[in-house]
Amino acid sequence: MDDLPNDARSKEVVRLWRAWKTVHEMVADREYELAEDEISISLDRFRNEFCNPDGSVNRGKLQFSARPSDAMLRKHTPPATDANPDPVPDCGPIWVEFLADKQFGVAQIRQFAKYTITNNYKTGIMVTHVALSPAARKSLASVENLAKIECFLEDDLLVNITHHELVPRHVLLSREEKIALLKRYRLKETQLPRILAKDPVARYLGLKRGQVVKIIRVSETAGRYASYRLCV
Repeated sequence: MDDLPNDARSKEVVRLWRAWKTVHEMVADREYELAEDEISISLDRFRNEFCNPDGSVNRGKLQFSARPSDAMLRKHTPPATDANPDPVPDCGPIWVEFLADKQFGVAQIRQFAKYTITNNYKTGIMVTHVALSPAARKSLASVENLAKIECFLEDDLLVNITHHELVPRHVLLSREEKIALLKRYRLKETQLPRILAKDPVARYLGLKRGQVVKIIRVSETAGRYASYRLCV
């Protein structure tokens, strides 16, 4: 890693560079299309592209969007039925924005949601350096039928939790794979073990209630084995 001065401004640049990398890894792990050089951006390039002349980071330049890959579209498309022979995927483009507001309330949520919905994004991710007010967090529910709005603190993105050696790999099942799983084991979905939607890995993957993830663990005695969790 680059040798860094110890002043606060340089530390802030490193913080935001790390958060930028993690949020790009998160979007890529959800199977959106991103170029590798966007994900693995160097600190020097980050400084050159996103810092002001005084060395501070221009958060307004950190915004980006991504489209779902073909694999993601297939995974998020419901199985065809007689009533719906040509189903459409329940995913779409994603918008990510680093917000510089010093306070974050209902007004900021509404403004962000309006931009996301007006520009036909299916999901919007806000990255903030201050926590949402309780009223703002409640207001997220008012737009959930139009777009999925997620919020992450910059501090929560400094490290990619899925890279930790103690966190097993989580893989989202398609609806067809979920149906096949329940049929194979003769289960109702309510009989599956659960993972909360607020679980850090569930938030990282953007899991929705009713989705199932396959969790792959490695054991010295059993080798690789899988378990399944229903998001609730």
